[in-house]
Amino acid sequence: MQKPFAFYLLALTFLLSALSACSFNPSLQGKGESYLQGEWKQDSIPKQKQLITYSLYDFKFNCDSVFIQLNSFSKVNSGMDSCMNAGHWSEYIRGTYVQSNDTLHIRGNFCNADYSLKKQAGCFRSGPYEATFKVSKKTDSLIQFLSTSSVIPVNLRLIKKITCNPKPL
Repeated sequence: MQKPFAFYLLALTFLLSALSACSFNPSLQGKGESYLQGEWKQDSIPKQKQLITYSLYDFKFNCDSVFIQLNSFSKVNSGMDSCMNAGHWSEYIRGTYVQSNDTLHIRGNFCNADYSLKKQAGCFRSGPYEATFKVSKKTDSLIQFLSTSSVIPVNLRLIKKITCNPKPL
């Protein structure tokens, strides 16, 4: 009579430990960083006119989501003319971000202009996008991102403040 009781007690212990190790995903998106909420624009970069190729960023932070428009300019046509559009083109990224101390981590995917997922074919990059920036807050309406993959600072000005209203996932 002792063996079945011990077996059921052992099975119940394993079941309870397995259930306590699992947790449900949150039902709402995260709130993100309150100071970032809004639309931010990079107007220019240092010595822009002297560069052969450069890019300017537009960021939209909404809760823990980020939408990026990367506007690129080139004096050299290194691709198809239908894609390069006489030296000016845009790429779009949709993703999420997390800030840890002064470091902003962005993970997402290259998208179409309407932020729908981009297929592999077509102009420019597709697939995953990852970037890491060191953040320096200058004022409430000016911030600077220093990319870990570039020496050119991304100076952004706030053009529209947004209030985060977390949406169901």
